[in-house]
Amino acid sequence: MIKTIINAFKIPEIRKKLLFTAFIILIFRIGSVIPVPFLNIVEEIEVGKGNSILTYLSLMTGSAFTYGTIFAMSITPYINASIIMQLLAVAIPALEKLQKEGEEGKKKITTITRFVTVGLGVLQSLAYFFFLRSSGYLMTDANGAAFTGFDAVFQAVVIIAVLTAGTAVIMWLGEQITIDGIGNGISIILFAGIVSRFPTLIRQLFQYLQTGRLVYKILVPVVIVIFFFMIAYIVLLDNAERRLPIQYAKRVVGRKMYGGQNTHMPIKINMSGVLPIIFASSILSLPGTVQMFLKNQPAEDSFWGKFFDAFQGDSWVYAVLYFLLIIFFAYFYSTIQYNPIEMANNLRKNNGAIPGIRPGRPTSDYIFRILSRLTLIGALMISVVALFPIVYSLICEAAIPPLQEGGEGGGMSISLGGTSLIILVGVALETVRQLESQMMMRHYNGFLD
Repeated sequence: MIKTIINAFKIPEIRKKLLFTAFIILIFRIGSVIPVPFLNIVEEIEVGKGNSILTYLSLMTGSAFTYGTIFAMSITPYINASIIMQLLAVAIPALEKLQKEGEEGKKKITTITRFVTVGLGVLQSLAYFFFLRSSGYLMTDANGAAFTGFDAVFQAVVIIAVLTAGTAVIMWLGEQITIDGIGNGISIILFAGIVSRFPTLIRQLFQYLQTGRLVYKILVPVVIVIFFFMIAYIVLLDNAERRLPIQYAKRVVGRKMYGGQNTHMPIKINMSGVLPIIFASSILSLPGTVQMFLKNQPAEDSFWGKFFDAFQGDSWVYAVLYFLLIIFFAYFYSTIQYNPIEMANNLRKNNGAIPGIRPGRPTSDYIFRILSRLTLIGALMISVVALFPIVYSLICEAAIPPLQEGGEGGGMSISLGGTSLIILVGVALETVRQLESQMMMRHYNGFLD
């Protein structure tokens, strides 16, 4: 990967693209530290250590959310809008028709996605404003009282408008990377936000070492080694695929013979990517989000107290539900993305067939069985990455004694979750592939030597 990037810099056109991408990332990071007007945030916003939508947004925005900056919403509204459009394309025939109209249809869907992004940005900014107001992070008058009347309305409009504008600007920056830079712009910005949390992760590991406890001196190097093993595991998962053999029948057109070749249909093991993890974590964050907005918190020994505790990230119940939801959403996503009947019909139209399988219904049934098995295997493999930080933290909390007698378990949490790691590795691999294709188009010799 490093060699590919070095060789890419030797080509002037690609070097300009790389520098342009780096410049856009710099703008994104500058915007991530510029505070929104009328906010009084001295330190990080307390999002809690539990499992809520706030902790998810803090992770996806590179901590911009916890500092109340103009890019606090980051790219999450666009991601949600894209997911919504994918789901609606299955349910609404008009959108499905647009998807099949080529470039013109894609442009129309992109335009609709932009409007949906701005709408979601307004709703998310509105919810963020109410959270800031209830938590006491808004500026007050000279007497320390909250603004009232026109001043309060003006304050709310400015904050919501700035946050929404930040969402639109990030969406535009991502599109500029896609057009004039390297890689998918939205993915690159998401990548940059997650990478910006690395200093926090490193500082966290040093804090464990500074305790002077022998158990942490052993576990910190173990975590680092496991981190690199996880990267290799995700690379293997990303490249793994099942190749269905396809044989095309010979046909004579005039004096020429076409077909008669043997090829394959590649199907990725992890067909749904990171989306099942995102869906599962979003669903499981709802109880924690509801609890966060409750004025009167339920007692720990009450029914609702135990209910909310079960949905915290440090609960075995949460880990089990997380695993089951990942499996469910993996099947759900593969069902709406892959149609075995349509795949079998396309093969028959092109005079293709799977050796040993009759065309038509038997082919679609065979493809369905293959997709079902691959979906289960892929879901189990990504579950390993998603659940490892949770299970590791639970084991450490139970095994490591507290620093002080009578205190809570010592524990050792990992702030970088499986979702972030899959996104990081996936974006890096895809960007390198695009670099290699760009270099191959320019007939660069020796970049794979």
